[in-house]
Amino acid sequence: MTELPATTTQYAKGKRNAFTRFLDGVEWLGNLLPHPVTLFALLAVGIVLLSGLLGWLGVAVDDPRPAGSNGVAEDGMIRAVSLLNGDGVRRIFTGLVDNFTGFAPLGVVLVAMLGVGVAEKSGLLSAAVRAMVMNAPPKLVTFAIVFAGIISNTASEVGYVVLIPLGGAVYYALGRHPLAGMAAAFAGVSGGYSANLLIGTIDPLLAGITQEAAQLIDPDYTVLATANWYFMFASTFLIAGIGTLVSLYIVEPKLGEFDASKAEPEILDDAMMQPITDTERKGLRWAGLALLGVLGLMALTLVPDWGVLRNAETGDRMDSPFFDGFVVWILIFFIAIGYAYGRAAGTMKTDRDVIDAMAAALSSLGLYIVLVFFAAQFVAFFGWTNMGAISAVTGANFLQETGMTGPALFFAFILICAIINLSLGSASAQWAVTAPIFVPMLMLIGYSPEAIQAAYRIGDSTTNVITPMMSYFGLILAWATRYQKDLGVGTMIAMMLPYTIFFLTAWSLFFYLWTFVLGLPVGPGSPTYYTVPG
Repeated sequence: MTELPATTTQYAKGKRNAFTRFLDGVEWLGNLLPHPVTLFALLAVGIVLLSGLLGWLGVAVDDPRPAGSNGVAEDGMIRAVSLLNGDGVRRIFTGLVDNFTGFAPLGVVLVAMLGVGVAEKSGLLSAAVRAMVMNAPPKLVTFAIVFAGIISNTASEVGYVVLIPLGGAVYYALGRHPLAGMAAAFAGVSGGYSANLLIGTIDPLLAGITQEAAQLIDPDYTVLATANWYFMFASTFLIAGIGTLVSLYIVEPKLGEFDASKAEPEILDDAMMQPITDTERKGLRWAGLALLGVLGLMALTLVPDWGVLRNAETGDRMDSPFFDGFVVWILIFFIAIGYAYGRAAGTMKTDRDVIDAMAAALSSLGLYIVLVFFAAQFVAFFGWTNMGAISAVTGANFLQETGMTGPALFFAFILICAIINLSLGSASAQWAVTAPIFVPMLMLIGYSPEAIQAAYRIGDSTTNVITPMMSYFGLILAWATRYQKDLGVGTMIAMMLPYTIFFLTAWSLFFYLWTFVLGLPVGPGSPTYYTVPG
């Protein structure tokens, strides 16, 4: 059995300090929140009502864009548009379906999940994660779990459905508190959601939203899927280290000794605890070969001068169809390695197996699609009414008048994003709401959309683990109750809060050091500063 830190016995005996009492208070308050779908529906209705008031009041601000730019009114003003009149109601009714089907993050997620579904259904993702975690030395198992959680974000929700229950099973097998293992995995998967060594499904999705927001100021501005890659690559090791220390010296001691009488009797028979078989190893080898093949194909389309996916006009590699359509590579990547694994391991034999895997992946997105419907309406209404542009200009003017335009304002921005994330648990949904406000506002005082997006991702990630608005929170809570039947939402929030505190503090400081002290770009071709044209 792995030995726990010495402070464990203090908690086990009921010793309580101020921080523990604070966590208890959070646990009590955490049981009072609504569903994110309901929240977006209320926000959409609220925007319509507020637009009527602002339109009636004649609210308007000076347009900071140069005269003659697309979308600039003749008088150089941005005016609030009411949706509470005849034109507004007609626009809502005729645009409802288009708002939903045209919502950029929806298509990206659906396409990516077709590939991820093949890799998941074949058993590849489960085998790969188990191979990474269960083969780690006992003293490094916590680091391996957190690190694997961060890496799993490349494959969208695989970390939630595979690694988090596995973390509990591994800890249980080692004689440690299984909830501590789940907490470590949850911290990596969700708290470190934006950190990664590779480009994942979230990168092109957020880049698309950022680009749309940036084009409110600069219609020709483009944001690449790799916009934050350098910073997120380095952040992977920072978050893995901090998550390990918080797990070992705060969360695990607070949980104390595990009471097996509160767990489900069949927990020991959990299949997730099974070691990698020879068949699975064979499948992983073939998946590795498929991985090399896909990487080779990617290189052929980008590296040579004749690469078909380079920019046809300039030959540029970064501003190119390769990155503009990166979600297609995600689809190809997971289909290739998933099918190669499945054929070798015997879990996929015909095209029907691949089709069934894709269908299963999309069927699991029911709640996400419902959420997107209401989120799309909110985002569309927000744009139609000009409230995003008005908020951006007003906020930028306030910052300039108060002198709050230096890099230190990013600490406040990250904190605001972290707080908003408590209500909007989806990274894309929250950014779709806030990007039209913050991206133009911070661009107007001189910061690039790429740097703004990187800062946003810190705030969005760090509070994922403490908000029931996060779509997988309920599922994780259900898994946790297998080990502690009386576990509630508040208990889960209190257990995860230390990760949020340390991640938010250290990651924000790291961003400031990386971007403004060392002057490093957050990604390839990503500037730190922006100059307003004209």
